[in-house]
Amino acid sequence: MPVHVVRFEHQNETRWGVLRQGRISPLPGRYASTGELIRQVEVEELTNVHGDELALDSVKLLSPITRDQQFVCQGANYRQHMIESGMDPDAKHFNMIFTKAQSCIVAADSDLIKPRQVRFLDYEIELGLVLRRDITGKVAVTDANLHEFIAGVVIVNDYSARDIQIPQMQFYKGKSFRTFGPVGPYLCLLQKNDMRYLKELQLRLTVNGEVRQSDSTANLVHGPAETLSELSGVQDFVAGDLIATGTPAGCALSVPSPAKQRIAALLPEHIKWKAFLKTQAGRSQYLKAGDLVEASIRSADGVIDLGVQRNRVVEQA
Repeated sequence: MPVHVVRFEHQNETRWGVLRQGRISPLPGRYASTGELIRQVEVEELTNVHGDELALDSVKLLSPITRDQQFVCQGANYRQHMIESGMDPDAKHFNMIFTKAQSCIVAADSDLIKPRQVRFLDYEIELGLVLRRDITGKVAVTDANLHEFIAGVVIVNDYSARDIQIPQMQFYKGKSFRTFGPVGPYLCLLQKNDMRYLKELQLRLTVNGEVRQSDSTANLVHGPAETLSELSGVQDFVAGDLIATGTPAGCALSVPSPAKQRIAALLPEHIKWKAFLKTQAGRSQYLKAGDLVEASIRSADGVIDLGVQRNRVVEQA
């Protein structure tokens, strides 16, 4: 069975604990990072952690991913999101990878600070994979050995400043403003038999109660095993690192079709981007001050429930 773990602040101390039915059993050990927790504690041990319990509402939840971990992301990894992003899913056969700054990682219920210079602020619910072990060379990851590489899963929201990301072609800059990477509230640690759930989790995001995104991880284009196999041939990872697996359709962003993009490529740059920004200005879906974004990921049987992220949009002072 999976175990839900939280990182929290209580009486001026930062602790880790096991969450059961709204109450937290603190772990006896102190772990400075997500990686340290994963390296030193077995999931089976956590099922036996009991003792003095804390009510969930008596603590301040923190991100279960600490800021010393890498934050790697997949882009356009659901077919319908590829289409709404102006890509031809039958022509794009590569795994799009980018990173976000670790400093954008915040707790799940943090305010989302909208920078003054950002006009078009977008949301992207994603399933986050948390690595179990260090990877320093090429490995062959399959569904059969995936449990050796994935420790658990979390909710990630890949907030994006589209007017910076797209016209400037700056994924990192447009997605790395402080507060643009809420993670949690819980880290769900998985055992070998739980890995099947990675293909059947339901993602749901609402803005002010209106459903904007709803899809299943069954529709991922590049799955965890394939992605880890590929990335292991590119870079090193350590236990606790985070990989966000892409977002479903339903974002605020509106991108021209491939045919219109080919026409736009013939236009002077300033005219092309003026038209793009005009189109975005007509999209009421972009986030505004006061909006409440809620994101959840769970399995149909309720065995895996990653909680709910709630982010209120606040204009930068």
